[in-house]
Amino acid sequence: MRILVAITGASGIAYALRLIEALKKARHEVFVVASQGARKVAQAEGERLPASDFEEDDLSAPFSSGSHKFDAMAIVPCSLKTLGEIANGVGSNLISRAAEVCLKERRKLILVVRETPLSYIAIKNMESVTLAGAVVLPACPGFYHKPKKVQDLVDFVVGKTLDQLGVENNLFKRWKGKNSE
Repeated sequence: MRILVAITGASGIAYALRLIEALKKARHEVFVVASQGARKVAQAEGERLPASDFEEDDLSAPFSSGSHKFDAMAIVPCSLKTLGEIANGVGSNLISRAAEVCLKERRKLILVVRETPLSYIAIKNMESVTLAGAVVLPACPGFYHKPKKVQDLVDFVVGKTLDQLGVENNLFKRWKGKNSE
């Protein structure tokens, strides 16, 4: 598959890094675009962003057009600013425009929202993008798999994201019933 991974200015850069690593390991063609906000958050979190294939303000990039063939887009993490732009059809940069392309072309769009608590406006924006065809996948790890370290929590969310993309993975222990270990 050809997948665009967008990284925006919400906390949780580790999710994006792990997703990109897993997609490349599974031999998918991955393209990256990081927002200015993502650069600031990465610095604050002590993470190093991967090189962007396109600049955030490049509205002439291939992913800004529905005629460009790609399979899916994941925005990881997805800031509430980006969510709001997508929900309201504001294609002011490559990230929100490419998301709009996914929706209009009926391609898979996954928004890994990382924020808490949520305002009524954010919830309504999540409803809007869901009704338009996106998948809202909040960065809410499960605990039934008994995580031992932070990476286990990251892998849970990334594994669920890969599931939505249709990419086989074993990043987390799947639920098999209350009596299974």
